Amino acid sequence: QVQVLESGGDSVQAGGSLRLSCTVRGGLLLDGYSLGWFRQAPGKEREGVSCITWNGAVTYYAGSVKGRFVISRDKNTLYLDMNSLKPEDTSLYCCAPRVLCTTTGVEALSKHYWGQGTQVTVSS
Repeated sequence: QVQVLESGGDSVQAGGSLRLSCTVRGGLLLDGYSLGWFRQAPGKEREGVSCITWNGAVTYYAGSVKGRFVISRDKNTLYLDMNSLKPEDTSLYCCAPRVLCTTTGVEALSKHYWGQGTQVTVSS
């Protein structure tokens, strides 16, 4: 059974930093595929935050996080470095191991590969 595992979420003050990580168990590979981060706050729609193509050649950032968040990857893990955090970044962050990633956006390709997410709470 495939499990998507996100970690690194925490409660921080505005201006702080966090590093989120995502790994997968159950035989689903991250290496060779485009990967993405999404977030969803209560009462709001899921938002594509960032993505990176299989070779790292293309990355995308939502306008609200550009210049503050950095996505990266290695063979088995996807990361999201979050800096200068704002209260509006408060959300449940989930990674998607199968996405369409372009310079203009990110789209999850499978509804089956979602983990529990990791909660980020930023206080003012």
